[in-house]
Amino acid sequence: MITLTTRPFGLGATLFTLTNSRGVAMDLTDFGATLVGLRVPDSKGHLADITLGYDSAEGYANGRSYFGCTVGRYGNRISHASFEIEGQFYPLTANIPPHHLHGGTGGFHQVLWSAQPIAGGVHFQRLSPHGEDGYPGNLTTDVRMTLNEADELEIEYRAVTDAPTHLNLTNHAYFNLAGHDAGSILEHEMWIGSQATLAVDESILPNGELFPVEGTPLDFGSSTRIGSRIDDPHPQMVRAGGYDHCFIFSGRRGDLRHIATAADPASGRFMEVLTTEPGVQFYSGNFLDGSERGKGGKAYGYREGFCLETQHYPDTPHHPQFPSTLLHPGQIFSSTTIYRFGAR
Repeated sequence: MITLTTRPFGLGATLFTLTNSRGVAMDLTDFGATLVGLRVPDSKGHLADITLGYDSAEGYANGRSYFGCTVGRYGNRISHASFEIEGQFYPLTANIPPHHLHGGTGGFHQVLWSAQPIAGGVHFQRLSPHGEDGYPGNLTTDVRMTLNEADELEIEYRAVTDAPTHLNLTNHAYFNLAGHDAGSILEHEMWIGSQATLAVDESILPNGELFPVEGTPLDFGSSTRIGSRIDDPHPQMVRAGGYDHCFIFSGRRGDLRHIATAADPASGRFMEVLTTEPGVQFYSGNFLDGSERGKGGKAYGYREGFCLETQHYPDTPHHPQFPSTLLHPGQIFSSTTIYRFGAR
C-alpha cells in the first residue's frame, strides 16, 4: 500500500510524500509539478535520495538548473526563439539569446500547478494561457506522477489545445544513483538502445542530420562508464561540452519500450527507463558549477548529476523531417515514461 503525507513547502506550495511498503519514497511538489526527492535502496538495503533538488519551493523559484521539474511548453531548444504555424509567425522568449530553452522564462517549472492526490501519486494540472512565452493557444496540461510497489515512478502526460501549437513535454530530473550528494557521476554505467543521435551545432541545436553512434563516444549499445569517453575530442562531444544529445529510437509511435539503463556499480543501484517518446536527451550535468546549493546545503558541482529526458526532438518546428510536435484542436497529446529502480 502506498501512503501519502503532506507538508507546506513555501510560496504556497505543498510537498507530497508517497511511500511504498518497501520504504521507497517519492517527494513531489505542485511548484513546477516537480520531482523533489526519490529514496531507493542499494544492494544492502540502505536508502538514499538519488535526485538533485532543493529544500523548499524558494530554491526552485530561484534555481537555474530545472531540477526535477516538468518542462513545457517545449522541452529543449528552439532556434532563434520563434516558429511559424500556418504562415503565422510566433516570437518566443529568447531566454538563452538568441534561442529559446525549456519553455522560456515563465515556463511550466516556474508556476504553481493545481494538485490532487490520486492512488499512489499526485495529479497535477494547469492552464497555460494563449501567448504565454509567445506560444499560441490555451493549453490544458495534466501530469500524473505515481509510485508503485514495484519501485517504479510513472509519469503520464496529457494535453489539449484550442489553437494549433507546438508541444514537447518532459521531466528534467537529475539522477545520481550513489546519492544526490555523492559527487561525480562519471563512474556510473549507461546503456542506451539507440543507433543514432541528432547531430548538434555549436549552439547544441540539431543541424538536421542523424549521427550514427556506432564506434563513436556516443555509442552506448553496450553498458559503458559515462566518464570513459566524455572528454573525447570528437567534434560532437566538444560542441556539447560532454553528453547533451538527443538519442533517437525506432519503432511504432506510442509503444512503451525500454530505451536506457543507468547503473552505479558502487551501490548496486540501477534505473531502467521506458517511454512512448521517440527520443531521450542524455545530459551529463556539464553546466553544473557548484554555484547552486541544494538539499542539505549541497553545492551541486560539475557532472554530479545526469538526466535522461524522454521527449520529442529539439527544434522540431524548424525541421519538418522530424516527428511532428504540432498539436491541433481536437487532438489529445499523451505520453508515458517509467523509471524503474532496483539493486544488484
